[in-house]
Amino acid sequence: MKYATEFRDGKLARKIAAAIDAECTPDRSYTFMEFCGGHTHTIARYGLEEMLPKSIRLVHGPGCPVCVLPVGRVDSAIELARDHGVILCSYGDMMRVPGSHRMSLLRAKAAGADIRMVWSTLDALKIARENPDREVAFLAIGFETTTPPTAMALKIAKAERLTNFSIFCNHVLTPAAMRAILDGESLPLQGIIGPGHVSAVIGIEPYQEFADRGQAIVVAGFEPLDLLQAILMLTRQVNEGRPRVENAYVRALPAVGNPKAREVIAETLQLRGAFEWRGLGRLPDSALRVADDYADFDAELKFQLPYRAVPDPKSCACADVVRGLKRPEQCPLFGRTCTPDEPIGSCMVSSEGGCAAHWLYGRHRNKAAA
Repeated sequence: MKYATEFRDGKLARKIAAAIDAECTPDRSYTFMEFCGGHTHTIARYGLEEMLPKSIRLVHGPGCPVCVLPVGRVDSAIELARDHGVILCSYGDMMRVPGSHRMSLLRAKAAGADIRMVWSTLDALKIARENPDREVAFLAIGFETTTPPTAMALKIAKAERLTNFSIFCNHVLTPAAMRAILDGESLPLQGIIGPGHVSAVIGIEPYQEFADRGQAIVVAGFEPLDLLQAILMLTRQVNEGRPRVENAYVRALPAVGNPKAREVIAETLQLRGAFEWRGLGRLPDSALRVADDYADFDAELKFQLPYRAVPDPKSCACADVVRGLKRPEQCPLFGRTCTPDEPIGSCMVSSEGGCAAHWLYGRHRNKAAA
């Protein structure tokens, strides 16, 4: 299949890995963060870390929207369905994420709450049309990648005067998370592999502030050769001492992103003053809420939904994993009391979570044997 198999060629992968090895300067270490959870899964699935020289260390970042959603927000979603009689629509990756007392959307559904998995916001709108006597809310989560469909749902609902439809908005912003990582505990990062899907919406210009403060930035696609090429480009930037923003995903990513998508977002959503992230704490201007002109479709206002901060489960290291401070196998619960069948932390249950990647592809066993 074009643009897939070509970027999984083993011979080319070994050539790029050899080029990375040749670029590495003796007695120098290179630490790069792959921000996106999709990148983490590609790295684990194809064993890319094992192809790299020992002087290069990859750190898993917070780019999994399910992983950075705090427990309190999961609780609020469950409360919306259970206590307000709302039909709650959610993407499938949220269904098994534990809230307080390990209650998840799936368990709340089993207990009688009307919670439905949907593939898109259009499905949620359809459910609202088919149930005019019921309130229907869509649990909106994700970085900039999944924000445009939420924005369009608001426009459609307003145009159709679909007054029984609302959005529980939990969309978060990539630059804010990067800023928090770089301003936080001392990770010795020299570069960041930027997320391709997010950048398809926001473009590459928002990363310039990080290059200006000394971080090499290369936006990459999601195939093995994409990531190896990005690592090669980052290594060269570090060696040159000239950090900048580069686009290694030109086959799918215009440097300007998608201006039309950003226009729809700007019309229907606006910045929150602050938002709590799992692992990163309460960050200013880091998330979106329903805009004032669309307030009738804001589930938090419509149902007076309070937010209560809830600590992560004891011993769960999700907060450290999303900040890159720990590898998944360093969590005392990993593979013991926390498994994909019985997850305790969101990093294990999410399809983009670092713990799920390490478990699924057995990378924790490789590390233990090393």
